[in-house]
Amino acid sequence: MEWKGRRESTNVEDRRGSSGARAGRVGGIGGVGAIIVLLVGWYFGVDVTPLLQDQGGSAATSAEVTEADVERGKFAKVALGYTEDVWADLFHEQVDGDYQPVTMVLFKGETRSDCGTAGAASGPFFCPGDKKIYLDTDFFVTLDRDLGAKGNFAAAYVVAHEVAHHVQDQLGILGDVNAERAQASEEESNALSVRIELQADCYSGIWAQRAQKQLGVVQPGDFEAALNAARRIGDDVLQKAAGRAPMPDTFTHGSAEQRSRWFATGLRSGKLTDCDTIHARQL
Repeated sequence: MEWKGRRESTNVEDRRGSSGARAGRVGGIGGVGAIIVLLVGWYFGVDVTPLLQDQGGSAATSAEVTEADVERGKFAKVALGYTEDVWADLFHEQVDGDYQPVTMVLFKGETRSDCGTAGAASGPFFCPGDKKIYLDTDFFVTLDRDLGAKGNFAAAYVVAHEVAHHVQDQLGILGDVNAERAQASEEESNALSVRIELQADCYSGIWAQRAQKQLGVVQPGDFEAALNAARRIGDDVLQKAAGRAPMPDTFTHGSAEQRSRWFATGLRSGKLTDCDTIHARQL
């Protein structure tokens, strides 16, 4: 994906290296073990931060920002800018109303959100409480090196997916489904979460199509990289990586096949109405 020299979004709150961030060190668990712990945390809702810190050690009050971090931050700002351009036009064409851009918080280590602590154990997420996206730019490294989702378009897909949750929130979809989840059993809540996540994947596919047609920034192999990223973070794949047999009743994001298929649906269609996973009979 072409991005250098492009417009960087100004809807960014950069907390890296500030008192709002807190950096922890990976101590007793390292390498593959640390990644497995993180996978469990991201997809099973477990706070694994204490397992990733040295026993008796304390976290620093700020995180060092390297040149590589600066570059990743610039990329994230450009990727967010691309979503702003695309969704502004999509709302004009397909939605009765104007698109309201979301704020993205960049951090390194830990930071606070209205949805709790954002950190390595949480992964990137959209917080409905404060209407912000939280992204530790080190996640791009994990995505490429440890999850096998390589290429900057795979990283842009992650940004687009979280922005899609903001779109769901603005359209009222996220609030309605979360209200329903609050009254549901754990199994039913998981199933509703899968529907929300697959719709976000489908919306990400729509964004990818427009990034090519509208912005002209897509390069050969980019779509394949995004599809690969969707597969790599399927619940079944991550459960296997964590040493567990896939258990569909515990899925919260969807299988690798579902995630890549719904992304492909949005990529092919370009229409929000074709991404109605909430009411779809079959996922």
